[in-house]
Amino acid sequence: MTLALDLAKRINALTFNDLPPEAIHWAKVGLLDTVGVTLAGSREDTARIVEGIASQGPGPSLVFGGSRRTAPLDAALVNGTASHALDFDDCNNTLGGHPSAPILPALFALADDVGASGRDFVAAYVAGFETECKVALGVHFYHYTHGWHPTATLGVFGAAAACAKLLKLPDDRTATALAIAASLASGIKANFGTMTKPLHIGHCTRNGLFAALLARDGFTANANAFGHKQGFFNVFNGEGNYDAAKVLPTWGQPWDIVKPGIAIKQYPCCGSTHSALDAMLGLVREHKPSVDDIERVDVWTHTRRLEHTNRPDPKSDLDAKFSVQYCMTRALLDRKITIEHFDGKAYEDAAVKKLLPRVHAAPYTAAQFPEDNHFGAEVKVSLKGGKILSAKVDQPFGRTSDNPLPASLLKEKFDNCAARALPAERVGPLYSAIQGFENLKDARELTAIIAGETRKQAAA
Repeated sequence: MTLALDLAKRINALTFNDLPPEAIHWAKVGLLDTVGVTLAGSREDTARIVEGIASQGPGPSLVFGGSRRTAPLDAALVNGTASHALDFDDCNNTLGGHPSAPILPALFALADDVGASGRDFVAAYVAGFETECKVALGVHFYHYTHGWHPTATLGVFGAAAACAKLLKLPDDRTATALAIAASLASGIKANFGTMTKPLHIGHCTRNGLFAALLARDGFTANANAFGHKQGFFNVFNGEGNYDAAKVLPTWGQPWDIVKPGIAIKQYPCCGSTHSALDAMLGLVREHKPSVDDIERVDVWTHTRRLEHTNRPDPKSDLDAKFSVQYCMTRALLDRKITIEHFDGKAYEDAAVKKLLPRVHAAPYTAAQFPEDNHFGAEVKVSLKGGKILSAKVDQPFGRTSDNPLPASLLKEKFDNCAARALPAERVGPLYSAIQGFENLKDARELTAIIAGETRKQAAA
């Protein structure tokens, strides 16, 4: 039996009734966060350009942020790109990336077309989440450090698995969908800090749905697309740099959506900056140092994170999202981090330009954090007169299910994000619909709220 078929059997064996309450809870957290950031991201140029090119004809699937409906594959591409446009979507430690953005836009696009109950939708989401994370166990962290963008290269399997499950494909065709997805996987970290990074997500979301639809209609692929000598593992990681035996043993034990769980981002910038931001914001809110008194700022993060966040002079708003130096500067200046700090040319503010050269980044040493801590950060602010302010954080707040963000902060983030695209009277009903999502008879009720339609209009 091939890995693709082994995964397919597990995907299809999962039912909503098998899920513990914790998995259902975290699925709704992921839904809430992803819908919110997708709505906010729909207003970004990144999403608008993709929509203008890729989404031409009418269809059943909603383009988030308005009322226009288009073909499912086009909606998946546009909404997938929007979900990551702000780099504000959820994360997961096992995946080494963003777990929900590759899956949910594909499921919404498909459910708008074929219909699905809230329960079937949630089960498909959890199955896709589990698939991408368990494949990640076999390839990390070589896959990440080698330069692949796991959210896209692994997320395509999550999208394919979820869509195949929602389509109720038999085991062999679900395996085929995964095998097709192996040839559609792509995304390189060289494009971090540009519009192409969120395009990775739109592309893998569309490709996962595309793979499932092709498999449904009898398209063929090599069932051994993972383990073949020229298959996914050997081509993407190289011989000796993966362990396929790690993929299956922990399936559902526990569900990855439960533990380590979903990390909700408090800040709309690269997650690799968040530990340092937690440390810096805690420090400045307590001590309130005068910017004029700051002589030097030092920040230490894991070398793996610094590879894509050491950007001392960001050249664009997207580049600024990946600059730990810019993020530290904003935290010092404003004592908060908001979406507006990455709008337009905020990175060129005179106060930013004055302080930015004083911020220095370096990888932390074994004396600061254990090598297996990939999320720690230490900051030090040196003031005139010799006073030093310092703080350390082992991992960012909300990074795992063991230290979750409180419901009040989740709702605050959702409300702020949704309000960037929706009139105020729709935000509350949308929040309520997600809170009771598993009870929806038809998931199209949710996209109808976003579009400002009656349910009858959405089904037309």
